[in-house]
Amino acid sequence: MGEEKLLTIRDVARYLNISEREVMDLAEQGKIPAYKIAGVYLRFRKEQVEAYKNALGPGNSSLTRDLYPFKDKVSDFLYYNDFYIFSTLIVLFLLLFIFR
Repeated sequence: MGEEKLLTIRDVARYLNISEREVMDLAEQGKIPAYKIAGVYLRFRKEQVEAYKNALGPGNSSLTRDLYPFKDKVSDFLYYNDFYIFSTLIVLFLLLFIFR
């Protein structure tokens, strides 16, 4: 008997076109049934996620995506990429200093 593959939070977020935080909120609210693996990791059945998406109707899942403010998107980008941004600035400064 084949085992059913459960979806991760990231998989569901991509499928519904919403953030991972929103997926966790929906699971906490009971709107999408979730299963805890080892008491920690949330997993979802694809059929249940599809049923939730169909219940929303066409186009509604993208509306929740707009609730994530631009300021938060920029803040997250800088938080996760600060090392690369800082490194690039240092390299550019050194190149400017060397070839001056």
